[in-house]
Amino acid sequence: MMPRGLRRLVHLVLFCPMSKGLQSRLPALKVKYLLLAWLGILVASWVLYMQYASYSELCRGHVCHMVICDHYRRGIISGSSCKALCEEKSLTLQRCMSTSSTHQVYRGLWKDRPVVIKCGLEEPLKGDVAPDSVLRQEMTLFDKPTRGTSMDEFREMLHSFLKSNLGEQPSLTTLVGRVITLADVNKDRKVSLAEAKSVWALLQINEFLLMLALQEKEHTPKLLGFCGDLYVTERVGHRLEVPSYLQALVPKALSSSLNQWLAPAWPRRARITIGLLEFIEEVFHGAYGSFLMCDASLRHVGYNFRYDCKMADLRSVASEMAVRRFLRGRRCETNADCTFGRDCTATCDRLVKQCNTEVVQPNLAKVCVMLQDYLVSGAPQDLRIDLEKQLRTCVTLSGLASQMEVHHSLVLNNLKTLLWKTISNTEYS
Repeated sequence: MMPRGLRRLVHLVLFCPMSKGLQSRLPALKVKYLLLAWLGILVASWVLYMQYASYSELCRGHVCHMVICDHYRRGIISGSSCKALCEEKSLTLQRCMSTSSTHQVYRGLWKDRPVVIKCGLEEPLKGDVAPDSVLRQEMTLFDKPTRGTSMDEFREMLHSFLKSNLGEQPSLTTLVGRVITLADVNKDRKVSLAEAKSVWALLQINEFLLMLALQEKEHTPKLLGFCGDLYVTERVGHRLEVPSYLQALVPKALSSSLNQWLAPAWPRRARITIGLLEFIEEVFHGAYGSFLMCDASLRHVGYNFRYDCKMADLRSVASEMAVRRFLRGRRCETNADCTFGRDCTATCDRLVKQCNTEVVQPNLAKVCVMLQDYLVSGAPQDLRIDLEKQLRTCVTLSGLASQMEVHHSLVLNNLKTLLWKTISNTEYS
């Protein structure tokens, strides 16, 4: 039982927080703390209200599920995850992580294995739009290839598409074979029309294309399955940036401090950073060309329970060919007009008012900018001076990639070696 005096105090706080009676019974200091507590409750309530108000717009996994399973039952699409999603119910969508109504992201379970499920929707579902209208709208995603397309023609379609997106690479034939193997869900060494339509729709998604191209790389999430243009990946347990619902509770100016406060111990941050630098190496000049990080942000980088770096979101990583195609012939007045994504920026030739096609800042320089706060804070004192010096050198990297490859590799290796020497032969290595 709660003591009588305590019950009375709770009653006064809950129902008469501003009454003179309360102020006369409590010291002024306690009244101030109570007012601050009430202010905190009001702010938290407002944030929760805003989160729930936007939930119905951002989180439309039920629409994804309805569209995909309808197409599957009608034989329009296929995939290795279709039966689990639409028949067995062993693949389930759980916590919504969507930040856009057109790109649905959910944590889920597949036979008790934690996974991430991603699905695209063209436009937000309006209240006056019937479900069958959504189904008809999504049909356009699966309009290629058409009935009557031969296997040779489909291979040629794939090769032309990959060439236009990745450039002329010697290994494109291998990648085409990988796509064909992925599409052959029932392993009968044939690709049905539904299987071909599904894999073609998936290839239009930049992240999916990159996951195929970087499938063997250690720091890319593994593709586990798909159904139509819905795909399932391994779950990346943690991210370098704190969740958006926590950021909403603090001013933007304090978000960097919040990230540092909630970050792992410094040696573990160093281990994650080494993995991130290895990812930069993997995409600099790989078997399928070079890839550019066009939104270098901590929120796209994650790690697993062993503190191995895993890229949690590859949507902002683009092939060099795609960026060049965007910039070629583009009219401009300033360099800002020559920007692909958020920060893949080229120079503007003001004489002809057209963008050049070489991005000025390489991946490594962008990553070092975001590492200045994440890595320097909490670093050992005997390491801090060298670390800050190398990061300053790294941040200033610029110029044409073809002219700075040696310098790029030298800076990257020096930084990686410095970190590895510090944590090698310890429990964190």
